[in-house]
Amino acid sequence: MIVVNGRVVPHNLRTALPTDVWRVTDGSELDPPLPAAVLQRSTDGKVRLHLPNTRQGSEASAAGVVLDVPTSLDHVSVGDLIGISPDGTRLTVLWKASAQHNGLLLTERCDNYCIMCSQPPKVRDDDWLYERALQVIDLLPTSTPEVGLTGGEPTLNQDALLRLLTRLRDKLPNTEVHLLSNGRAFSKPDFSRRYAAVDHPGLMVGIPLYAPESSLHDFIVQAVGAFDETIRGILNLATLGQRIELRVVVQRQNVAVLARLADFVARNLPFVEQVALMGLEMTGFARSNSDEVWIDPVSYREELREATEILIDSQIRVRIYNHQLCVLDRALWPVAVRSISDWKAGYIDTCQSCALIEQCGGVFTTSGARVSKHLHALSAP
Repeated sequence: MIVVNGRVVPHNLRTALPTDVWRVTDGSELDPPLPAAVLQRSTDGKVRLHLPNTRQGSEASAAGVVLDVPTSLDHVSVGDLIGISPDGTRLTVLWKASAQHNGLLLTERCDNYCIMCSQPPKVRDDDWLYERALQVIDLLPTSTPEVGLTGGEPTLNQDALLRLLTRLRDKLPNTEVHLLSNGRAFSKPDFSRRYAAVDHPGLMVGIPLYAPESSLHDFIVQAVGAFDETIRGILNLATLGQRIELRVVVQRQNVAVLARLADFVARNLPFVEQVALMGLEMTGFARSNSDEVWIDPVSYREELREATEILIDSQIRVRIYNHQLCVLDRALWPVAVRSISDWKAGYIDTCQSCALIEQCGGVFTTSGARVSKHLHALSAP
């Protein structure tokens, strides 16, 4: 688990900082990308960030602003992108250069209300998140392999989303872009066409589909009509040649229909690029609705294997996310992916002696004690 935000102590700061997104550098560049935060590590291990180009009042401070960084954030490294509050007292790691997974939060608003949502939606104006994401994109190197875009539901502000996708196309044309959306907005042909017109070759949208029929899907997302809108959106995107991933969060409500859902996809949506079968993150609504959604992954090993085989037999690529190797049928190991974000992935004591710990994605630290009771160390195959 990596801590991504905390309090810092500013020095020489007399007026508000001019921006809130900074790129961490080592100070060796003659013309560093601005705004730059120069990383300084002392011999006793203390970490400071020097903001040399900040103006304080009418004249530039010779020393610039300096931030004392706590030990919880001393993992900050060259190439990271960080957010610093205007008063210089809070630091957030927005992009971890060494991380396997990075994502930009675009909104916390959503028009679904999924019963197992790990990040419950909030009703507030947070369009500033799009602006911050644009600043991050402008500071990313052109060699960035992938950018994740998440919410909330990013399509609730369509103009802002399309502007951001266009910036990604122009700044990072060779980067894979993975957008998470419930897909409902794409049921409108005009928006689907505008989205396709961005024409970023690496853009793929991940859309959740939780059941092969409307009543169960709509119950899980707590939105009447959501299934029909999602399916129409998927079909509209396919007609326009867009890349699509389907995401299925496996939980108590849909375990019994996993095979039927796989068959539904194979018969009706065979054009999708990938299907991700995902384990629960037991926080947010998933924790408060634990009795309704939680099921130990060992309990659905057969259902997961059957659904995977149906999709593979139909020439559809399958990936299994958020599952530990020890709870999966060994036949599924080749499609199991280390998918939990670095900042919330961890390993319990039982895992420490496992010969395959480096290949396993671990557990969600955000789930607390709500993990499979059947986790155990594995021997080398």
